[in-house]
Amino acid sequence: MRFAVSNIALPAFDHGQELGRLSDLGLEAVEVAPSRVWPDTWKGLTADQVADYRRQIEDAGLGVVGLHSLFFDQPSLGLFKEPAARAESLDFLEHLSKVCRDLGGRTLIYGGGRKRGMVPEPEARAEAVAFFGELTKRTEPHGTCFCFEPLGPKDSDFINSALDSLSIAKEIDSPALGVQLDAKALVENEEARKETFDAVKEMLVHFHANEPGLDVLGTSGKIDHEFFGTALHEIGYDGYVSIEQRMANEDDPLADIEKSAQVLRKAYT
Repeated sequence: MRFAVSNIALPAFDHGQELGRLSDLGLEAVEVAPSRVWPDTWKGLTADQVADYRRQIEDAGLGVVGLHSLFFDQPSLGLFKEPAARAESLDFLEHLSKVCRDLGGRTLIYGGGRKRGMVPEPEARAEAVAFFGELTKRTEPHGTCFCFEPLGPKDSDFINSALDSLSIAKEIDSPALGVQLDAKALVENEEARKETFDAVKEMLVHFHANEPGLDVLGTSGKIDHEFFGTALHEIGYDGYVSIEQRMANEDDPLADIEKSAQVLRKAYT
């Protein structure tokens, strides 16, 4: 397995100095939250800006895993929208897929932007299949791969179970849609068991190592990272395990990343 960290653990908009220290912590790549890099992630974002960020990462001896936190600065977009917003959402995600490709990344983790509210579950699932059926036809040529992020019941009312995510990915049957697992969500949804990993092993392309509240790894006492590391090894997973944690220490964000990287190396190696 390969180790990465999300840039939400780094200062917003300017973290070139911190990038240069990540490889010393045993990290190989960065997972990019676009709004952590650029104030405008869509129509004002230029190819030169994307290329410049890629250069910063590569100059630090790192690669790009892909993107996550896709809708952070676009709260009006997502699933279950009226026709105009739905079309705009498809255009935005197609754009982000191109950004991911141009950064040298592959995965795009779809977390927020999917509250179904009063939409019945069967209708919500049918719309998700239709939406991603359209999206993947657009993005397959990019060589990227979207994944629904299973989330805990406090974070989402749609696609909590990893098996729900797997079911949709199987139905769409596109190389542009895979499966992602999230450590804290597996615990919150009572899916932290070997059977879950066995079920998704053929389509698993990304794993978030995280804690409740996106705190430093190992601090909550609720997440058994060694179990998750063993489970990933047993299914032959060789993709990225990415630290997803917020920046709590503004004076020295690398100190918290180093603590999490130590847990990552111990539990997932």
